[in-house]
Amino acid sequence: MASLMEELLDVLGEEEKQYEELIELADVKKDAVIKADIEELGRITVREQDAASVLLNLTNKRTRVLGDMATVLGKDPSEMTIAKMIGYLEKQPEEQSRLREKQERLLEVGTKMRTLNQQNEALLKQALEMVEFDLTLLRSMKQAPETANYNKNAYNTGQLLGSSGFDAKQ
Repeated sequence: MASLMEELLDVLGEEEKQYEELIELADVKKDAVIKADIEELGRITVREQDAASVLLNLTNKRTRVLGDMATVLGKDPSEMTIAKMIGYLEKQPEEQSRLREKQERLLEVGTKMRTLNQQNEALLKQALEMVEFDLTLLRSMKQAPETANYNKNAYNTGQLLGSSGFDAKQ
């Protein structure tokens, strides 16, 4: 059981490192979004995907280790969580406190990651709205208003005014 506990603590430590890396990337991403640096956003996305892949592997490993620990304790592996494991370690206060500390640090890092993701999401939405506004403005500048000319059947001919902007003579 001691080796499983060490393996679980190691996995949680690795997860924390990956989340810290994602937090650093989120800070860099924020600057790239503000600067509208598309190339940098592409590089960041690749690094984020790599970190997410590593996190998925670590999550699977953590689930496996918790399942092994549940089996050793005679509990249902599908229902084992870190919080339950902390509860089962009442007679081993040192391991219990180490596991609780890792859990708390992971929760803190996860909360910080969620906050940064929400901020970046808001920035990206604003950037997209700005691009949409610019496109609409460009389209409207190229499109002149229709004239009020009608054909012999009283239908609007749909002719456009000249695109020069002003028809005033100088």
